[in-house]
Amino acid sequence: MKTTFSVKLSQLIKTHHLNTIYLPRDAREIEISSSEVNRPGLQLAGFFEYFDNKRIQIIGKSEYAYLELFSKNERNDRLQRFFSYKPIAVVVARGMDIFPEMVEAAKKNGCALLSTELGTSEFSSTLISALNVELAPRITRHGVLVEVYGEGILILGESGVGKSEVAMELVKRGHRLIADDAVEIRRVSARTLVGTSPENIRHFMELRGIGIINVRRIFGIGSVKVTEQINMIIQMEQWDSKKIYDRMGLENEYTEILGNKVPLLTIPVKPGRNLAIIIEVAAMNNRQKVMGYNAAQELLAKLGLDDDIPDAVKTDEWGFEK
Repeated sequence: MKTTFSVKLSQLIKTHHLNTIYLPRDAREIEISSSEVNRPGLQLAGFFEYFDNKRIQIIGKSEYAYLELFSKNERNDRLQRFFSYKPIAVVVARGMDIFPEMVEAAKKNGCALLSTELGTSEFSSTLISALNVELAPRITRHGVLVEVYGEGILILGESGVGKSEVAMELVKRGHRLIADDAVEIRRVSARTLVGTSPENIRHFMELRGIGIINVRRIFGIGSVKVTEQINMIIQMEQWDSKKIYDRMGLENEYTEILGNKVPLLTIPVKPGRNLAIIIEVAAMNNRQKVMGYNAAQELLAKLGLDDDIPDAVKTDEWGFEK
């Protein structure tokens, strides 16, 4: 499985509306593989220990003002030394004028030189956020991803258990489809997983007995979404009369995806169960638990069974975790 990813510089130029000052080759051939960026103040001062030339370098007002302190020859020497380390790309922020010495150094050393009208902090945060998504570790899982009341629900289960059918019912009830059959999951932070659909099958769904349908065409643009955070996983399985299913929901069960823990519910499937409504309720109940309220705990407290409540999930009289 591929563990490292990259994004083409041409995509970043288009997405962030960057102005091209100089490109050593086609931007589609330049690939960015680091999600971190750098402001090269120390490097312009001559300190290159731990310098990572794979990071995009952002020159802001401070770096620009520092370069203005020097004569043309001294500025040229500092820029030539900086660009000799061949940074993958250098972006000048705030739409500031580009020093001729900077253009010359970029051309001599074959480095991409760009500019943006955005302020340094705004551009840095926007760029880092985009790189974290584009370069995030990822896997593909067989399942369906839907948004229900603002909660991203990943529905898993064996082929033929009814994942697509329940997703279709949810779409009819006003919720949104993100992916069917193949869900690409990205770990964009230590706490956040984001799911999307491979572009070539986006908005398509397979329904046994009908075939392939385009959800966006049938139900409109409001029925689909490109990406969504994964807040909960629902595992659908055929009802097993010998298995004991959780009837209280006092404690959350979790599963790990790419090292992140996600709440997991196992929902048994049998004729007569309205799974769409059950998933709607599960989504709302999960949000309440995230906010600190647990209905099962409140019921046990009302019945005088506080001792049966694990300390890890106890809440105060307002229903919030202690």
